[in-house]
Amino acid sequence: MDEDKRNFEDENEEENFADLLERSLAGIKPLEPGQQVEATVLQIGEQWVFLDVGQKGEGVLDARELLDEEERPTVAEGDRIKVFFLSRSGGELRFTTRLGSGSSGAAQIEEAWRSGIPVEGRLEKEIKGGFEVRLAGGVRAFCPFSQLGLRREDETETLVGQSRSFKVIQFGEQGRNLVVSHRSILEEERARQRENLRETLQEGMVVKGTVTSLRDFGAFVDIGGLEGLLPISEISYGRIENIEDVLHVGQELELAVKKLDWEAERFSFSLRDTLADPWSKVGTLYTEGSTHTGTVARLANFGAFVTLEEGIDGLIHISKLGAGRRINHPREVLEVGQQLLVTIEQVDREQRRISLAPAAAGAESAAPKQYVEKPTGGSMGTLGDMLKAKLEKKGKKRK
Repeated sequence: MDEDKRNFEDENEEENFADLLERSLAGIKPLEPGQQVEATVLQIGEQWVFLDVGQKGEGVLDARELLDEEERPTVAEGDRIKVFFLSRSGGELRFTTRLGSGSSGAAQIEEAWRSGIPVEGRLEKEIKGGFEVRLAGGVRAFCPFSQLGLRREDETETLVGQSRSFKVIQFGEQGRNLVVSHRSILEEERARQRENLRETLQEGMVVKGTVTSLRDFGAFVDIGGLEGLLPISEISYGRIENIEDVLHVGQELELAVKKLDWEAERFSFSLRDTLADPWSKVGTLYTEGSTHTGTVARLANFGAFVTLEEGIDGLIHISKLGAGRRINHPREVLEVGQQLLVTIEQVDREQRRISLAPAAAGAESAAPKQYVEKPTGGSMGTLGDMLKAKLEKKGKKRK
């Protein structure tokens, strides 16, 4: 009696498990030929690799696709790999990592064209408008320059001999007229990256990016999945006259995400936000009444801007220039790049403004040596001395 009861319970458990499995798979959409999925390697055999793809049925993949040059497996049981669905036969699901890895010909290339599965190809030579590509089985195809990558390659001669994955975008004359694209594969990968970024990326996060182009107003940076603007004002705390002096195409940067506008497709970054704020020294190193060596950065009608160090500028009002003589413009007594001693008269930390005045005769810089750029030439003297010498020089010329 007890044995019959146990058998009955075992049968019910098996039926319940089968029902649960059937129900768990009931809502899964069937795979379409060419669809890419992520699979788990269950077992590696001599001819086939068996996969779990979350479908009803067993997934199989030709083991030769996952061998290296020395015919050793490149994956292990439990690894996750991306594969493309080919076909279903009974309870078996056939997959591939790409087509064209063997001696396949036009038939498999046509299958790749219809299903959107990538094929392997080698760039043979540059021809008019693009490259001749040799696919597996000796099949030849054409890849236009515009389909080689997301951006135009400048040094095309270095690409000859390279192998890449392509999608067949045109199949004509029974395979004698083939056009392939590597760009379409990159765009699909970029779209997947973009979706992941939309779920995880937030303003304020620090990301890595590559400079793709330079403009007068800033640089465009690709962070893998999206491209955004690094405004010139967000590169440094200091003033930048020429962006090419500090950045170049291909340069890798660590940036803070400044703004994300997915609807308008506008994204911006900041390099400055990842740097130490030089204004943290204001109030400790740069205090009211202290004297420092500065460099004239800009001249305006109302005065001269003097850089104490990168990111910290102060203003000498025109009324404080001229050593008692009225002047119409600071250029009469100063020039950009000139060094001089200045005294900090007032600090407005909230507005980030510093008011300066020419240092009195005999004043010494209070700034530590590591913050002072040593002037070239002899003694600099006070602003009054320089003005006096300039006026004397003009008087000699009139004589």
